[in-house]
Amino acid sequence: MINGLYQCRGDLSMPDCATCLGHSVSQLTELCPQTCGGALQLQGCFVKYDNSSFLGSEDKTVVMKKCGPSNGFDLDEMGRRDAVLGGLMGGNGLYRVGGSEDVQGMAQCVGDLSMAQCQDCLYEAIGRLKKECGGGVYGDMFLGKCYARYTTSGVHLYAKPTHHDSHSESEKTFALIVGLLAAVALLIIFLTFMRRIFARNGK
Repeated sequence: MINGLYQCRGDLSMPDCATCLGHSVSQLTELCPQTCGGALQLQGCFVKYDNSSFLGSEDKTVVMKKCGPSNGFDLDEMGRRDAVLGGLMGGNGLYRVGGSEDVQGMAQCVGDLSMAQCQDCLYEAIGRLKKECGGGVYGDMFLGKCYARYTTSGVHLYAKPTHHDSHSESEKTFALIVGLLAAVALLIIFLTFMRRIFARNGK
């Protein structure tokens, strides 16, 4: 049995969502061929499938992290950033946005999580984001089932995603890593199965 899910960013319209999902599926076919598991996170949507059960389960594994250059630890700006991230933590729903002056923040959980699981996942993502990105002018922390992002550089986090023939290296790397992990898991299962067969024949 194959389990799968898809999810779009909370502010996308249905046509934009459908376009993003179509793009994701075509990319997964290219980047994760002949695998029973794969995941791809784009700017506007997320697609995941696997032959092992993952629906309704938390996953706080770090799958991608990006931190911007330091702003020289501008205390006022970092204070606004922490306030925005705190607002995301205290918010409701699976998709949350906030901002203060030039600081913007966004967070989202995968829709198969309960609100308690979502809160727990975002607590981890935001905590890691603040600790590991320090005084970075922007930061992205993507965990297995949620993400949190912020920018202090004036880059608009909520822009409508655009899809071109060329894609960012981070998207390609993320999808390739997930596909390789799935292939390794299949190889381990196959080798275990063959070892059992040989053990029985040896008897």
